Amino acid sequence: AASHAIAGLLHETNMNATQFEECMNAMQGTPQKRSAAARLPSSAPGEEATRRGRTPASRPHGDRFIPQRSAMDMDVSHFELTRAREEENATVNASPAKEEYKKALAANLFAGGATNKVLAFKHKAPAAPADHQNSLRVLYTQNRDAGLLPKKYSRHIPQAPERILDAPELLDDYYLNLLDWNERNVLAVALGDSIYLWNASDGSIQQLMQTSGDNSHVTSLAWVQDGPGGEGRYMAVGTSDHTVQIWDVQRLKQVRSMHGHRARVSSLSWNGPLLSSGGRDSVVMHHDVRVADHKVGTLRGHAQEVCGLKWSPSGTQLA
Repeated sequence: AASHAIAGLLHETNMNATQFEECMNAMQGTPQKRSAAARLPSSAPGEEATRRGRTPASRPHGDRFIPQRSAMDMDVSHFELTRAREEENATVNASPAKEEYKKALAANLFAGGATNKVLAFKHKAPAAPADHQNSLRVLYTQNRDAGLLPKKYSRHIPQAPERILDAPELLDDYYLNLLDWNERNVLAVALGDSIYLWNASDGSIQQLMQTSGDNSHVTSLAWVQDGPGGEGRYMAVGTSDHTVQIWDVQRLKQVRSMHGHRARVSSLSWNGPLLSSGGRDSVVMHHDVRVADHKVGTLRGHAQEVCGLKWSPSGTQLA
């Protein structure tokens, strides 16, 4: 049937076989002049395919510059092309509830989310099987944030106390300073009119002193700062009867008593041989414990009780 159709075409157009072949070559882009070897028939059916190569003639994924209709949804493409004009007309009646409804409707109609692409230039990559494991996933996911995020350090915070010490007659007064720990791991606690020493290394307890006045009690205490490896031998004690006492802990003996305040002494702080004391009389006094005339300075300016004192590590500032 094909041969009869070609013969009829040649008869109607008054073309011979040579002219018809040249016309077909011109339409197909084939050069008019061909070598004799190219015009000779091949000896075997598979030789021509072998000479041209093993690449298949058709491309299943299409050209990247030519959109594929098989990968496009024509309804969605028409919607995307005409949506802008409809949105311009519906701007007056737009409302947040209506916009949310449109988003939900698009998410259900377009399989999880609407797309803005009108033309599809290639097929999407096939989805991996459910049990597929990429061998490079561990490598890239573990090193993704390396060097970008700061390292997180964690420390253990105990939820229960290591040890509980009985502290009867501990005064419930916010303005008093009744605890202090020295470099030799000894904790001093003021209980009423007495001071007790608890050695955290061996757990031993020892009473240091007891006030002698009627209704008098300890209002503050502070270990002398000997520095690392110091003896931790001396302690300053403030009392409710306006006095500042210096005690030798090793001999359990009072070595000095200093006066000057007109009310209880509620805060103490050491700066080398200089001891600063603050009291309810709103005055801060500096005592040099090396000389007989111990009072070397007075700071006035507070309107209420001085309930806390602390020297800076450099010894140049007092809080």
